[in-house]
Amino acid sequence: MNNKLKILLVEDEQAISNFISTILTHNDYNVIKAENGWDAIKLATSHCPDLILLDLGLPDMDGIQVLQNIREWSNIPVIVVSARGHEREKVEALDLGADDYITKPFGTSELLARIRTAVRHSQKVKEDSHPDTDRIIIGGLCIDYDKRIVKVDDKEIHLTPIEYKIITLLSRNVGKVLTHDFIMKEIWGPYINENQTLRVNMANIRRKIELNPAEPKYIVTEVGVGYRMVDEV
Repeated sequence: MNNKLKILLVEDEQAISNFISTILTHNDYNVIKAENGWDAIKLATSHCPDLILLDLGLPDMDGIQVLQNIREWSNIPVIVVSARGHEREKVEALDLGADDYITKPFGTSELLARIRTAVRHSQKVKEDSHPDTDRIIIGGLCIDYDKRIVKVDDKEIHLTPIEYKIITLLSRNVGKVLTHDFIMKEIWGPYINENQTLRVNMANIRRKIELNPAEPKYIVTEVGVGYRMVDEV
């Protein structure tokens, strides 16, 4: 029985496709490949991969359209792999449902780490639909959702209601980049721009939970994009 995780690689440049495929195969992943958007959608439908690596510059359609199509019917983890490094494009992809975004060129270790994180996050989401306990532990950080208690190294941390909502949102999406706009809409609603307020609250959260707020280990900043709560420290 084949228990290897299945990855759909969507990349039209043959040399890059072969390079990534070789890396994945050597790390015990089962790889299926698509060279254009329509094939990617069909393979995603028929093969139900565990994760999709999606290039944006495809010959028949933009990768963003592929992402939008897949998100209409599936929560398969999608990591965008693209030479487009502009923050605006990263934010657009993440807001439309991508789980992560890697800019070419990238290192092998980074690619594999991002894949592991996206898969873990996806598995955690499935497990949380039938949780044994309603809490999360990451290193010394413990968030008990039932009791609404946050502890660091067994010391209870006092958070304001807004700070608690932010840390809960990030922890419920552990390992995933959440954009500034997504966080603001979830916390304050769709019609209010609270960018500065979000930054102030994030600074306060870090001051309370991080040993060194200038070098956070629990909540990291994706510059110009948003924030990510790490899934391990």
